[in-house]
Amino acid sequence: MIQIPEAIYQRMVEHAKKEKPLECCGILAGRGKTVEKAFEMRNAEESAIRYSISPQEQLKVLEEMDKESMEMIAIYHSHPHTIPFPSEIDVKMAFYPEMSSIIVSLKEENDPVIRGFLIREEAIYPEEIQVIPPL
Repeated sequence: MIQIPEAIYQRMVEHAKKEKPLECCGILAGRGKTVEKAFEMRNAEESAIRYSISPQEQLKVLEEMDKESMEMIAIYHSHPHTIPFPSEIDVKMAFYPEMSSIIVSLKEENDPVIRGFLIREEAIYPEEIQVIPPL
């Protein structure tokens, strides 16, 4: 189970809305399975059906995470027009089988849905997301 503070959860939705009709992407960092920070990334593909993060941008974020003693918990991206389930392209591009993949679906514009998955060679496994309310 991934724990995401409500403010970060809402920022992911806003990021997806801001980038629509293109897919957005980003990295969630923290400790254990608790997200502490979201890094909004630029979709180097500038595409509505796929995303990629430039190695330079990824390296910059990894260095910042290292300075703050955080680890990468998940990679998130949006599906501007489809359901929150990994596409064939998502499965092919899942280079980190231990890394959670989080999808923000804007298919229902007034009711965004976020789902988490572990994409492994043999199967796609749902991963529960717990939204942490503010204190």
